Amino acid sequence: VQLQAYGGGLVQAGGFLRLSCAASGRTADMGWFRQAPGKEREFVATIRWNTGRTYIADSVKGRFTISRDNAKNSIFLQMNSLKPEDTAVYYCAASTKLLVGGIRWSSDVDYWGQGTEVTVSS
Repeated sequence: VQLQAYGGGLVQAGGFLRLSCAASGRTADMGWFRQAPGKEREFVATIRWNTGRTYIADSVKGRFTISRDNAKNSIFLQMNSLKPEDTAVYYCAASTKLLVGGIRWSSDVDYWGQGTEVTVSS
């Protein structure tokens, strides 16, 4: 399975972006991680395949929303009220398993997308 993520770009603080990720095959739980320069990759959001339940990192809660289209094996990340600290490469992730709580850790991930860069200017 290959994951194709797109939608990143340069935006001013307070702006918004919508990331998309399409899987070439069927997957189970999916999510987004991000990695800022000099920092470790961190969890952003995940959505369960069977229930649609979502989990959002505290750092972006209330600003980011994750959704999915199971028929198209795709997920989306709507990012509003962006801040400079949201600047990072965002990675789409997928598991072949249904996980309690969705994808929260890199060890849960079976497939990674290539990453799409988000830059938020102040």
